[in-house]
Amino acid sequence: MKCVLVGNYGVGNIGDEALKEYFLSEFPEIEWSVVSANTAEKRDTPRLPLGVRSLFTPWWKTISKIKHADAIVFGGGSLFTDIESVWACVIWRTYAILASWFGVPVMLAFQGAGPWKTGLGLRLAKKTYQSAAFISVRDEDSLRRLEVFRLSHQPTLSFDPAFAFFATHPRDTVGQRLVLIPRANSNEKFFEEAQKKLSGNFSDVRILLMQPDDTERRVGERLKAMCSSPTSVIELTSVQHLLDEVSTASEVLSQRFHGTLAAFAMGVPARSVPQHAGDKMDTLNERMNDGSARTALLTTVKTGADGLRQAMRGVSSL
Repeated sequence: MKCVLVGNYGVGNIGDEALKEYFLSEFPEIEWSVVSANTAEKRDTPRLPLGVRSLFTPWWKTISKIKHADAIVFGGGSLFTDIESVWACVIWRTYAILASWFGVPVMLAFQGAGPWKTGLGLRLAKKTYQSAAFISVRDEDSLRRLEVFRLSHQPTLSFDPAFAFFATHPRDTVGQRLVLIPRANSNEKFFEEAQKKLSGNFSDVRILLMQPDDTERRVGERLKAMCSSPTSVIELTSVQHLLDEVSTASEVLSQRFHGTLAAFAMGVPARSVPQHAGDKMDTLNERMNDGSARTALLTTVKTGADGLRQAMRGVSSL
């Protein structure tokens, strides 16, 4: 079975790459073509020409991949939201329209649906969800947002699938090591929480940059200047690199969702610092405080994977 995997891959964000790795490892029976901004691997295919850089790639190959696919899968993340820009909804909706032209089923897997602040973003998302052959969402808020769409079939409630991928990595704690995972736009609350942690008795500190650019490097250096213990600023290069680093921690403080998720999955004590009240980091803290949540979430991810696999089998049998 041939499927095209669509997501925000290849832009240097370790969290998005973790989602991609989950699909490749969980569904080895699928012949995947991965739409990516970085086409370094054989299975990668360029993004459609919806930006300046993509105009100069062989994007027509991706149109051919979609045309001859058995299904197109939007794989994880909050793709259909216009919180940062309505252009995101336009981009992802274009892939769904192209699939419909060729009669290729669209599957929305482990999605964060919304929120939306514009009427255009809401309409583009609604049309895509209403035409989907399968839908699973990663949280209750997304499920509630989809209720107003009056979908023909009930979406499956699941969780971020990278959690299951992370959980396969063994923990390898090295002494009293504090791991800090900031964002390029980390707020003052994160620095306050970091300062409190740094007053503890740690043998060393690791500062992990999950999407290193000049701004995030400056944040890393600011944190390093706050440290009295031996400190390293580490620019992560892969999902495996993230897991190897987090697995050695005795404690993690993070403002990156997938950084915290990696710690939670491996059983490393961790705390997220929300960017604002009620965001996904805040919700993750609540789950980490529930002693039974880890096992329950792994079961929930499996439910989402089983549902997607069943939908794929239904398509391949046609």
